[in-house]
Amino acid sequence: MAAMKMRLTGFALAIVLVAFMIAWAAHASWLRVAKLGEKLTSVQIASFRTADYFRANLVDLNYTLLRYEIHHNPSDRKLFLKNLNKLNEWIDVQSPLLTTAKEAHILDQINAAYDGYFAAATNHLQKIDSHTTSLDSGFSDFEKVGEESNHLLELAYQLVDAHHESLARFVADSQRSLGFLRVLIFASLFLMLMLVAWLAGVVYREMIHPLRLKLVESNAIIERQEKLASLGVLAAGVAHEIRNPLTAIKARLFTQQKALRSGSPEFEDAAVIGNEINRLERIVKGVLQFARPPEPNLTTLSAAATLREVHDLMAPQLAGTSIELKLELNGNAFVRADSEQLKQVLINLIQNAAESIKIQGLITLRERVGNARLSGQQTQVVILEVEDTGKGISPEVQKRLFDPFFSTKETGTGLGLSIAARILEKHGGALEFQTQVNHGTTFGVILPQVQTT
Repeated sequence: MAAMKMRLTGFALAIVLVAFMIAWAAHASWLRVAKLGEKLTSVQIASFRTADYFRANLVDLNYTLLRYEIHHNPSDRKLFLKNLNKLNEWIDVQSPLLTTAKEAHILDQINAAYDGYFAAATNHLQKIDSHTTSLDSGFSDFEKVGEESNHLLELAYQLVDAHHESLARFVADSQRSLGFLRVLIFASLFLMLMLVAWLAGVVYREMIHPLRLKLVESNAIIERQEKLASLGVLAAGVAHEIRNPLTAIKARLFTQQKALRSGSPEFEDAAVIGNEINRLERIVKGVLQFARPPEPNLTTLSAAATLREVHDLMAPQLAGTSIELKLELNGNAFVRADSEQLKQVLINLIQNAAESIKIQGLITLRERVGNARLSGQQTQVVILEVEDTGKGISPEVQKRLFDPFFSTKETGTGLGLSIAARILEKHGGALEFQTQVNHGTTFGVILPQVQTT
């Protein structure tokens, strides 16, 4: 659960980070586009119009000066001086509108060249006013003005080219920036999708899948309990009906057997019948125990002490078939259990292990602690293992191993493991096994661990 919370916290932080990246990219894109629009609609357009405006006004100045020289109209003179100074002032205020150092440098050249044009034009104007200019000198003076004017026009064309370069560089930079932001947004969205997919996987793996398994297990347990309950009622009724006539038959056989001569065929037949009656009584007893298992008398037990008692009880019996009963105690854990019922379960598992080995082998009794799912919850448990070196259990038998009345033994009742499982259910525990054909089987008695002070 803690690991799940850490994963969800990490996912939430990742979502916040990705959302911040997307928001930042969108904001940066918006600002970049706004800046591009501002440049194109104000500064860039104003810079583009600078050279055009300057060329138009310069041509108009030349035309006004020439017209004054021809007609000597005072209004033309006044207009010329006004526009000459106005254009000079206009040049001075253009520098903030230019975006690159090259454009500013060309504007500085235009400003310097305009001083030359200003001087040539005013000098020519003074000669016109004093009527000292001749046709040849007037043409020479106006030619000087034209040279200065052409130089300014050439600088104006250079300013246009510099502006085009600035505009192209600005658009290229903007495209690169927008391209980067576009990649960043798509990468963030892809990362978001990956995080969503990861979250879906984590939620399914950590929450939905365990719940699904728990539901399947619960349904299986409920179905099994319903079957066992129905079977228990039926078995109890059948066993009760069998026990009464069986008792009468056994009593009648005992009376008849007294009248038979010992060693006669009739006496031997009566002995066989008696043995079968005893076998039937054991089956009926097992059926009744399965149908109505006694309530356990729970006490706090040392798992190690219980295993040691069972080992001391069963080891001498197994030694006769060259089977070693080994004891491995790894701690001193405690459980709440019925001592006699727990011993019954362990003895039954040891007998099954011995029958699987038949002769010459090893059975290990082991105690360990761990975590297991009991009643749908992870619980700290004590596991008492019975491990053998027998032939293992085939997959076909594994499917029916805990079914009542299913047995692979010729004389078995098929109730031993069923009764053991029912006993452990009453204890709030479980019986599990691991097996490998031709390598052996390990049964685990799982009980909740009890903490003692």
